[in-house]
Amino acid sequence: MLKKILKISAIVIVVFVAALFAIPYFFKDQIKAKIAAAINESVDAKVSFADADLSLFKNFPNAAVGIEKLVIINKAPFEGDTLVSLGELNLKMSIKELFKGKDEPLSIQGITSENGLVNIIFNKDGVGNFDIALKDKKETATDNASKPLSLKIQNYKIENFTFRYIDQGSKIKMVIDSLNHEGTGDFTNSKLDLTTKSTAKVSLDMDKINYMKNVKLTLDAVLGIDLDQSKYTFKENKALINQLPLEFDGFIQMVEAGQIYDLKFKTPTSSFTNFLGLIPSAYSSSLDGVKTTGDFTVAGFAKGQLTDTTVPKFNIAIASNNASFQYPNLPKSVQNIVIDTKIINETGILNDTYVNLDKLSFRIDQDVFNAKANIRNITVNPFVNAALKGTINLANLSKAYPIKMDKPLAGILKADVTTQFDMASVEKSQYQNIKNAGTMSLSGFKYTDENNKSMNISTALVEFNPSTINLKQFNATTGKSDLAINGVLENFYGFMFKKQELRGNFNMSSNQLAVDDFMTAGEPAKAETKTAAKPAEAMKIPAFLNCTLNAKATTVLYDNLKLKDVSGKLIIKDEKALLENFKTSIFGGTIGLTGAVSTKTKVPTFDMNLGFNQVDIAQTFTQLDMMKKIAPIAGIINGKLNSTVKLNGNLDANELTPDLKSISGDLLGQLLSTTINSKNSTLLNALGSNIKFIDMNKVNLNDIKAALTFDNGKVNVKPFDIKYQDIKITVGGTHGFDQTMNYNLKLDVPAKYLGNEANAFIAKMSPADAAKLQNIPINAIITGNFSNPKITTDMKTAVSSLATQVANQQKEKLTQKGTAALTDLINKNTKAKDTTQAAKTEKEQKTQEVTKKASDLLNGLFKKKN
Repeated sequence: MLKKILKISAIVIVVFVAALFAIPYFFKDQIKAKIAAAINESVDAKVSFADADLSLFKNFPNAAVGIEKLVIINKAPFEGDTLVSLGELNLKMSIKELFKGKDEPLSIQGITSENGLVNIIFNKDGVGNFDIALKDKKETATDNASKPLSLKIQNYKIENFTFRYIDQGSKIKMVIDSLNHEGTGDFTNSKLDLTTKSTAKVSLDMDKINYMKNVKLTLDAVLGIDLDQSKYTFKENKALINQLPLEFDGFIQMVEAGQIYDLKFKTPTSSFTNFLGLIPSAYSSSLDGVKTTGDFTVAGFAKGQLTDTTVPKFNIAIASNNASFQYPNLPKSVQNIVIDTKIINETGILNDTYVNLDKLSFRIDQDVFNAKANIRNITVNPFVNAALKGTINLANLSKAYPIKMDKPLAGILKADVTTQFDMASVEKSQYQNIKNAGTMSLSGFKYTDENNKSMNISTALVEFNPSTINLKQFNATTGKSDLAINGVLENFYGFMFKKQELRGNFNMSSNQLAVDDFMTAGEPAKAETKTAAKPAEAMKIPAFLNCTLNAKATTVLYDNLKLKDVSGKLIIKDEKALLENFKTSIFGGTIGLTGAVSTKTKVPTFDMNLGFNQVDIAQTFTQLDMMKKIAPIAGIINGKLNSTVKLNGNLDANELTPDLKSISGDLLGQLLSTTINSKNSTLLNALGSNIKFIDMNKVNLNDIKAALTFDNGKVNVKPFDIKYQDIKITVGGTHGFDQTMNYNLKLDVPAKYLGNEANAFIAKMSPADAAKLQNIPINAIITGNFSNPKITTDMKTAVSSLATQVANQQKEKLTQKGTAALTDLINKNTKAKDTTQAAKTEKEQKTQEVTKKASDLLNGLFKKKN
């Protein structure tokens, strides 16, 4: 009996487990239909999800419904904007919910979601993109209408969410990133206590001004919730802003017009450690062991309604008096710290909010620094009144505060600056409304980066005026370079606060400028990580820059080049760098350059005009890769070059170096005082072997002018003439940047150069006849590449042409001899006769006889020749 019971029990368990596996497949379509119906009956938006799945094991004895990649896309007036995107959404419900009818609601007990985005937008008309609920066509609806879903939540959790809030009308943007939040409570009751835990990073911008950036927030709180009154009351709670602790008291209530706030908050303690905790973690360190004196408190309230037109009245006071702190293991302390700041709104109108930084002061050793500022009219036209005065020894910063730096700073910063401005005047460049005055200086500054590159500023002096900031003096060295700069910077506040263009006009001089000192090397990929290297970011000329730099340098070191006496003007505007009247001495001559580089398009482009004057050929075509590709003559031709080069093309987006396959242009060059070293050229050696009567080392290239065009990686050489002794050579053809070539050489060659066979013909001729021979054309075709050329000539055809020319000359000569003999015969037989008719007849007979004999003689000669 026992065995039968166990057997039956085993069968039941197997059937039960099998059912747990099978049921999800039976109900999957039903669940998907319920979800789709719930969404479609509720929202006016484009909704999609990749899949919906059902599991009976995950939360047994409850069922778990999973929805993957749920996306809600807005319709007009926010057409195409993403309202919600959820990587994963999981719902927990009782298994019995699966057996309900089509029109019966599903009761949801728990919700979890991961990798979500919520994107809330208010347009300039005040319309929000979140209002996607379907509007009832009827004015009344039955309260008992069946709904596909109902909420009886016991717990919920979201992980790694991003919440964006953008108000285009008031120009407010808030981003809550890395949001993790969970809550536990019984939502089946109208009143409950909800236990929550939340962490997030918050950034806030108002009218292009950043007020918070990645501020870390933590809140653990018990909220008393009254669902009937939509009221949420803070009970037990603990919040952290970065590491600053806060406690809240009061409530938030949702009403038809908006929300009602009645909140108070304060720091639970008054220790100055609270201030150090307010500093973002990226710039702070552990507070363990820090010695502090004095106090630091934050206290405030918010009371009133948040509606479309009002905000709660609030007052936030941040205060510290005669405080100090010193970190363990650091030699310096910060003394006499005074902070008196208030953020106040007394009317409930957002624009009436004002910020008073009445005093910020501190001392390190004997150096005292003071600051104060007032900001009002913050949303319509912010007005700023600020002053800075004091001295900071930068070397003491890392000795008094654990700044995370690879190398310590050094230098003395002095400031005595006042400023008053409103944003409208900044935006419209109404400098008469801007009051800037004072100076700021930096001396003995030294900074060394992680690559051990150091920047040393001996003196920097800046003078502030209403419309400009004058860089009176800037002297610095870095690596092998020295710099001296002065000039004027315009529209600084427009750039800082309104993202307008930054204008300037500067002069720079240098004894030696090494370009490599100002280049940043990317980090090499670590082999042990076994991950793909992060792609390098494309280099861009900043769109906000509109400035001119007049530069002079005695020496500029660029890659392997050493440029002397460099001068020129650099104009940066509209993401383009224009170079005007650039001149330098290099390669034993001078180079002039004008041109432009643009990074406005996805693929950067350049357009350059170069002028070479008396430059050394060997150096130019060895050290400039582009010239080496255009004309690979380095080491072969020695001498000087005059040339003009026009070229344009694309640039590598990461390094801004020319993409040789894309460049096109033309070159016109003249060779001066040249010699040839054929031993260094496989091509010339091959030509010498095929055309033996030319000594390539003795070819005269002086004053040769050549014209080249290039496009798509191919160079076209227009035909030009070379003179070698009494031989004329015409050269033309093409070659590629890949060194392949296709050239034609046309030689106008005297017969004496055509070898033994030709000389045998000439030997049978008299010197006078030989001198009358015409030059013989010879063609040579060069293919292959410069390191492995293939050369063909029509030399045999040329010798045959010579033989024909000699035969024709001999024939002409014999013809001339026959004609002379005929003339002599006629002259010998012609005598004076009587003028009678009988004498004339006898004369005619004799003339016919002579003509016949001459004809026979010529026929015999030509027959013999043949």
